[in-house]
Amino acid sequence: MQTLQDKVAVVTGGTRGIGRAIALGLADAGAHVVLTYKSSRDLAEQLVEDIRKKGRRCVAYQSDAGRLKEAQTAVDRAIAEFKRIDILVNNAGITRDTLLLRMSELDWDLVLETNLKSVFNFTKAVCKHMVSQRAGKIVNISSVAGLVGNAGQANYAASKAGIIGFTKSVAKEFASRNIQVNVIAPGFVETEMTEKLNEAQKQAVLDMVPMKRTAKPEEIAAAVNFLASADSDYITGQVLCIDGGLVT
Repeated sequence: MQTLQDKVAVVTGGTRGIGRAIALGLADAGAHVVLTYKSSRDLAEQLVEDIRKKGRRCVAYQSDAGRLKEAQTAVDRAIAEFKRIDILVNNAGITRDTLLLRMSELDWDLVLETNLKSVFNFTKAVCKHMVSQRAGKIVNISSVAGLVGNAGQANYAASKAGIIGFTKSVAKEFASRNIQVNVIAPGFVETEMTEKLNEAQKQAVLDMVPMKRTAKPEEIAAAVNFLASADSDYITGQVLCIDGGLVT
């Protein structure tokens, strides 16, 4: 059943990993998709083609999510192209992992700008439109690291914790306008990052997870579809952990 038939969704950082799965999942549910990417033009063009093969409209805009002006331009182009935006998925993110003793100011600033400021930027850019149409769904991709921290990821965990606080605040601001804002906090997910781990590292990860496996990107995408659909109309300001029981 296509629960998002002809809705228009914007997915930031949507060309690989979790973002790619989210974009494809939204298209499978019936949505038209706007992708933003910073540098992966070839991946973006391939994903656009894949989504169009599903019979959905799709465009990709190059945009640095950490820059408000570029976020606003991407949103304005999407509205000009599709006449509306129903769903925003703030997925753009990077890591610059190292212990705090070795962490540079640049390591800190890049992660906070890309992961947290991008959520402000795109939410700010889209909110007037959603308020005007008195409907909208915003799904922010955080991480369990934002709830429990992780050694060597002070910058990443801070950015992901910030997303949670931001979401809870704007959910209250937008509730009366029929805009729901929620967070998904994945645990360990099968992506390019986890593929780089050696066998000992992978086993150490699995030992931490009660379900003894990592998540598939499609499982994150399925949760996004739920929070983007009418089935979640009375859910806002919440954090959904998809982590195999890691955080209980």
